[in-house]
Amino acid sequence: MSRIGRLPVPVPAGVDVSIVGNTVTVKGPKGTLSHSVVEPIKVAKEDGELKVTRPDDDRDSRARHGLTRSLLNNMVVGVTQGYSKQMEIVGVGYRVAAKGKDLEFALGYSHPVPVPAPEGISFVVESPIKFRVEGIDKQQVGEVAANIRKLRKPDPYKGKGVRYAGEVVRRKVGKTGK
Repeated sequence: MSRIGRLPVPVPAGVDVSIVGNTVTVKGPKGTLSHSVVEPIKVAKEDGELKVTRPDDDRDSRARHGLTRSLLNNMVVGVTQGYSKQMEIVGVGYRVAAKGKDLEFALGYSHPVPVPAPEGISFVVESPIKFRVEGIDKQQVGEVAANIRKLRKPDPYKGKGVRYAGEVVRRKVGKTGK
């Protein structure tokens, strides 16, 4: 039995969970998320908890059991607390500025790089070199943060670029002269 899959998902007060067919919809104070559960896996609501079960020990069923439970738990956490990714910029002249809901980066290119905020994502600029990506969908927050990091990855020689807060960049030794 999956150690993660057999754990119940606690549903806190103020969160409404509805199960229609194989679609689970979670509604909370921050918004609404829904997920389509794959076929062999069943989800039931009992005593203020969501229980995820699988019918047999097939390879697919075992693989999707823990995944489904984790996705449902992420949805419940997302609509109650939300998710955020802290990011920072390292480099002389590199900075970020808020333009309405969007961000505008100066990353050493000949032009500023605008990043529009997708639906359900908000940006918080704390300083010219620190900002946060916030939202209720964990996957979407991570994807937007990764796409922003791709604009200028941390350079292994100088360490310049956009990185996650606390990310350790392995530095390489440059050329040595004679």
